[in-house]
Amino acid sequence: MKDADSNITEKVQALSDIELAVLLCLITEQHCIIETDEPSLDLLAQEIKLTTTLDDFGKGILVNDEVDEYFDSVNGAGDSELSNSYNKYGRRMTKSFIPLDSRRIANIVIAKNLNRAASQVQVQGLELMRGKRNYTRTAVHAAPKPFLFIALNASGTARLNAHLNDQFFISHKHQTEDGLPNLEELQDNEAVSEDDASLASVVRSPPEVFEKRDSSVSFSMEDLNDLTARMGQVKISSEVRAYLHNIVVFMRLHRAVAGGISAMATRHLNTLSLALAPLHGLDYITPSLVALAARKIYPHRIAITAPENERSMQWGSSLEAVRTILAGITVEQVIEEVLESVEVPL
Repeated sequence: MKDADSNITEKVQALSDIELAVLLCLITEQHCIIETDEPSLDLLAQEIKLTTTLDDFGKGILVNDEVDEYFDSVNGAGDSELSNSYNKYGRRMTKSFIPLDSRRIANIVIAKNLNRAASQVQVQGLELMRGKRNYTRTAVHAAPKPFLFIALNASGTARLNAHLNDQFFISHKHQTEDGLPNLEELQDNEAVSEDDASLASVVRSPPEVFEKRDSSVSFSMEDLNDLTARMGQVKISSEVRAYLHNIVVFMRLHRAVAGGISAMATRHLNTLSLALAPLHGLDYITPSLVALAARKIYPHRIAITAPENERSMQWGSSLEAVRTILAGITVEQVIEEVLESVEVPL
């Protein structure tokens, strides 16, 4: 068991931040937001692009129903009742009942600039995440398992719809200087053509980044299932649970917070704390894991209050004084202030 834990820990340490975010979402069956600078959006979006109309959103997340050697091994390719043309009673379906649209939802959907899409598109994205299905004009498509929905947004742009935003599990801000190791590895393995020359000049990490990266590191479906199973065995002491609870309370009471500390966020904080433990080779939650989880759960949720709406204004505080206190405060600063204020259990 210790050897298995050590192997998982070594693999995790070799992952980039984006790969780690994806891994956490896959083992918890949740979804994430990734932010980056505008010029880097196309590089991070990879192949899947979604446009801003409702019909195109529905079509954009569908792929041809072909066997996927990685993901379809979970459910078994060809197990679908529709793909075999049999109904649930074992009777062969006639042609009139075979769906016209045989495509399926991709296992991983990357929605670029989802925060700029029309509200109807964002609502359909919410339905896809919550209901695990997507409605088009001709069919209803169920989400496969595993399924991961990633919102890829430019930093500093508009927030997602409040309900959709709260549904996302974690958020990660990718810095350009962090590099894109997978694209760099692809470039190193292929000859650079004239068309790729501009890409090669952009996608390049500093020499010290990923210098020890093992390109053979991968997580099989067995690894993901094993990590999910270990989550259920993770223990949390009463002191650490109280610490987690106090973080939530202090977040809600912070004078700069206007909202975003929802019940969903609290559940996600607990889930992420559980998921981080086996990645560190532990079967219990430590206070440092809870603090790490808080830094990933709340950045996309917390809304900074306007000075005129700050709660002390109800008691006669000076608007100018409140403006001075709140000037330049960021979500990250709020989170760090809360973590510094809450007493850490020994």
